[in-house]
Amino acid sequence: MVQIDALIFNEIPKGKPVPGQTLKKVQQELDLDASLQDGEILVKTTALSLDPYQRGRMRPEEVESYVPAFKLGQPIDNFGVGEVVKSSNSNFQKGQRVYGYLKFQTYQVVSKEAAAGLRVLENKEGLPWTNWVGAAGMPGQTAWYAIEKLSGLKKGESVFISGAMGPVGQLAIALAHKIGAKVVASAGSKEKCDFLKNELKVERVFNYKEEDPNQVLAAWNKEQGKPFEVYIDNVAGPQLEAALNHIGRRGRIVAIGAINDYNGEPYGIKNIFYVVGKELRYEGFIILNRMTPELFKEFYSRRLRDPPCARER
Repeated sequence: MVQIDALIFNEIPKGKPVPGQTLKKVQQELDLDASLQDGEILVKTTALSLDPYQRGRMRPEEVESYVPAFKLGQPIDNFGVGEVVKSSNSNFQKGQRVYGYLKFQTYQVVSKEAAAGLRVLENKEGLPWTNWVGAAGMPGQTAWYAIEKLSGLKKGESVFISGAMGPVGQLAIALAHKIGAKVVASAGSKEKCDFLKNELKVERVFNYKEEDPNQVLAAWNKEQGKPFEVYIDNVAGPQLEAALNHIGRRGRIVAIGAINDYNGEPYGIKNIFYVVGKELRYEGFIILNRMTPELFKEFYSRRLRDPPCARER
């Protein structure tokens, strides 16, 4: 028996999660030498992803949503990379790295049913394993699908990206620049804004806590001589409202998340009729429901062969 670390869902938060209280690190015992049942694999965790959507899983189990709630007293889970330590499953060999839903604990026995959802990573590109839960994982897939499959963004257009300092936002910026579009991006601190401006070369960055998004977007449209065409929405709330005010006619809005509303009462959008009045296309999506085997193949063949990167200036 060995002691392993695990991060359990300790209590349902009211408002913002409380560090050390909502989630709690505990030690558990696991027998690494025990025989595995048919189809099981023993996995050592390599990397795990922390994503905003996990806040929505911190709810009572009876509240339905597009993804199951975390179970109180049990380790949380999300996308991760792990190393197969031992296997009684013909699809997995010792030493292979796997990607998929893993529990937040240092070692775990994955059932035959759960193992069916794991994918073996060949990693011929030699990427750091953490990249597979970032740019090459779900955040990268989300940004790619939003920009390349839904937004219709073209060279010479402008896109407003909220929540731009997150992994999805940063990758969306890189993809937009690769297309030849200009970017307006928001973040919540000076440090984040400086990074977006200096490292990712974003054309206009603003701190939404200090600047009015309506004024920023109105000024941008005036400078460009036309309204921006696309909004990648990670936050909803007042920034969505501002985007509706200033996006151009027949603009495209891709809704990825609603971070503004995760820890409190939802913000009531007061100008939703602009979706009709401006003939906007407004589409949300859950990447887990969109990524078919064909799209997985396209994503990895294109993005790993020809990755986006910040532009030199």
